[in-house]
Amino acid sequence: MITKQIFELKKAKNAIILAHYYTLPEVQNVADFVGDSFFLSKQATDTDADIILFAGVHFMAETAKILSPNKKVLIPDLDAGCSLSDSCPAEELEKFLKNYPNYTVLNYINCSAKVKMLSDIIVTSGNALKIVNSFPKNEKIVFVPDRNLGAYINKETGREMVLWNGACHVHDRLTADAVYQLKEKYTKAKVLAHPECRTTVLAIADFIGSTSAMLDFAKNDPALEYIVATETGILYEMQKQNPAKRFYIVNNPETCNCNDCEYMKLNTLKKIYHALQTESPEIILEDEVIKKALAPIQKMFEY
Repeated sequence: MITKQIFELKKAKNAIILAHYYTLPEVQNVADFVGDSFFLSKQATDTDADIILFAGVHFMAETAKILSPNKKVLIPDLDAGCSLSDSCPAEELEKFLKNYPNYTVLNYINCSAKVKMLSDIIVTSGNALKIVNSFPKNEKIVFVPDRNLGAYINKETGREMVLWNGACHVHDRLTADAVYQLKEKYTKAKVLAHPECRTTVLAIADFIGSTSAMLDFAKNDPALEYIVATETGILYEMQKQNPAKRFYIVNNPETCNCNDCEYMKLNTLKKIYHALQTESPEIILEDEVIKKALAPIQKMFEY
C-alpha cells in the first residue's frame, strides 16, 4: 500500500527518488535510480524533476543540492549521517591544510559541503585512481578524508600523498581474519573489496573497486561464489543481477552478523512517504557554499 502511495506522490509532485546501493531492498525498489555516489551525482545533475528525494546519507543529499540548486532536495531522515564525513570537520581541515601550502587538495566525495569548499577536485572511489594519475608524478597532493582509500591509491600509483586520518566505520572495522574465516568455508569464492577497507583486507582481495565496479565484476566474471567486503546492502543488487551465483558478506567482527551501515538503514518507506508528503526535511545550503563546493565537483566531471 505504502509503495503505491509513494509512486502516486512522486508523479503528483514531479519528484525523483535516488537511492544508494546500501539502502534497504524495499527502498531500492521504489527508487528511480539506484547507484553509487558518482552515478547518483550525475542523475541529480541531469534530472528535470522539481523535487529530488535522496535515500542515502546527508553528504549525498548535500551534493545533489549543490548540483541542482534550483531543485528542492529532500532526505528521509536528517540523522542519516556518515562516519567518514564526520571524521573530517571543515574547521579542522582548514587548519590542517595551512601546513601544506601549494598542495593540490583532492577530496573524496564522502565529505560535507563545507569540506568540499576546501578542495581543488572531488573524487569518487570509482575515478580516484584516474584523477590522481592525471597529475605529474611530482605533484604535491593532500588526500581527504579516507586514509584507507588514500593508502590504496598511494600503493597503486607509487605516490606519497598526504593523507587525512579519517575512515568509514563500516569498512574500517572489517578484518583480514573475518575474510579468512569465509575463505576457509567457501574455498572457491573470490574476494571483492571496497578500497575504503584496510590494507590488510585489500591484500587478500581478488578484485578491488567501487560498489559499481564490484557489481560489474561479479556480473562479468565466470566464478559462481564471492566473498564481499563492503556494506550489506550491495548484496540485493548483486543477487538480482546474478541469480545463479552466491554472495557472502564479510561480517562485522563486533557483532558477527552482516555489515550494515546504521545511517543508510534509517531510510525507510514510511519516512520516504512522509518526506514526499510534507516536502521535508529539506536540504538548505547557503549560496556561497553551493558556489564554492560546485567548482571542484564540476572539475571531477571533466575526467
